[in-house]
Amino acid sequence: MTDLLALTADLVAIRSESHAEAELVERIEADLAPVPGLDVVRVGDNVVARTQLGRPHRLVLGGHTDTVPANGNETPRVDGDTLWGLGSADMKGGLAVMLELARTIVEPVCDVTYVFYAREEVAMEHNGLRELFAADPGLVAGDVAILGEPTSSVIEAGCQGTMRAVVTLAGERAHTARAWMGTNAIHRLAPMLTAIDAYEPRRPTIDGCTFHEALQAVRVEGGVAGNVVPDEVMLTVNHRFAPDRDVAAATDHVRGVLGPLLGPDDRLDVLDAAPSARPGLEHPLLRRLVDRNDLAVRAKLGWTDVAFFAERGIPAVNFGPGDATIAHTADEHLERASLETTHRALADLLTTE
Repeated sequence: MTDLLALTADLVAIRSESHAEAELVERIEADLAPVPGLDVVRVGDNVVARTQLGRPHRLVLGGHTDTVPANGNETPRVDGDTLWGLGSADMKGGLAVMLELARTIVEPVCDVTYVFYAREEVAMEHNGLRELFAADPGLVAGDVAILGEPTSSVIEAGCQGTMRAVVTLAGERAHTARAWMGTNAIHRLAPMLTAIDAYEPRRPTIDGCTFHEALQAVRVEGGVAGNVVPDEVMLTVNHRFAPDRDVAAATDHVRGVLGPLLGPDDRLDVLDAAPSARPGLEHPLLRRLVDRNDLAVRAKLGWTDVAFFAERGIPAVNFGPGDATIAHTADEHLERASLETTHRALADLLTTE
C-alpha cells in the first residue's frame, strides 16, 4: 500500500491557500484521470470522480483542497510517524485517504463519488461544494455522504447550525460634561450582556448524539468621541443550535431571549445563518462503518459542509484523520496511525458487503 504519510506530505508541499488551489487540483485530476472505471469531471477548481457500476447505494466521499494562510509552516516535515505542516490535519490527510481509495479500489461494493472541492476555509458564498450543487446537483448526489474533516478518526455525526445577529441599541447624544442630558447606549448593554452570560444552553440528545448549544456575545461597536455620550451601540452575537431546530426556529429562539430587552427604537437583525444537520446514523452504510470498525461516535458541535448534504435529504457525517483542535495553528501536524485507521475503516466499507 502507498505510504499515506508520504502522500500527505506531497500534498502539503503543494501550496493551496483559499482561492489558490489550482496546482493541487491539477495534481488530483492527473492522479485520477487514468484510474479505470472512474468518470472524472472538473468544474472550476473542483474535481468530481465517480464510479458507474450500478450498485444499489452511492456513497459521497468529500474533502476540501484549500488551507488557511501559511504561518511559517508551509514546508512539510516528517519526523518519524508525524507529519508537520500547513493543512496536514485540515485536511490533506483526508485528501490522501480519498486519493488512495479512488486509485486502488476500482470495483467497490457501492458506487462512490469522490468530491475534491475548493474554498471551504473562506466565506460560504465562495464554497466549491456549494458551487457544484448549483452547477450540477447530480454530480454530487448520493444516498449518504462522509466528509474527511479532521475528527481523530472517530465519527462526528451531523453538525450544529450557526447564526450571527446584530443587536442595535439606541441612546441619545450629549456632552459627557452634562451626561445626564443624554442616554448612554453602551451602558444599556449591561442587562443584555448579563442575560447572555446567564444563558442556559440546551444539550439535546439526537439519534444518540448529545449536542451543546451556545449563545455568545462576540463583538461590540459603539461610541463617537471621548467626550460624547454614545447614541448607538451594536452587539454581535453568535448562536450555535442543535439539529432539532432549523434556522427559523433558531432565530425565533434568539429573539425570545433578547427581544424582551429591546426598546421601541432598538433592532435585532440576523446577519447570516447556516443550517444544522441531523446525525443520520440510521443509514445502513453509516451503520456498517460504525459497527464493523467499532468506531466511537459523537456529535459535531461546529458547523461543517455536511449541512449542504443534509438539507438535500442526504445523511452525512464527518470522519477523517487528524486532530481538529490543532488545525489552523502553526504547530499543525498529523499522526500516521490516524491516517491508517481512517483508511482501513473506509476501505472496509468499500470492499465488504
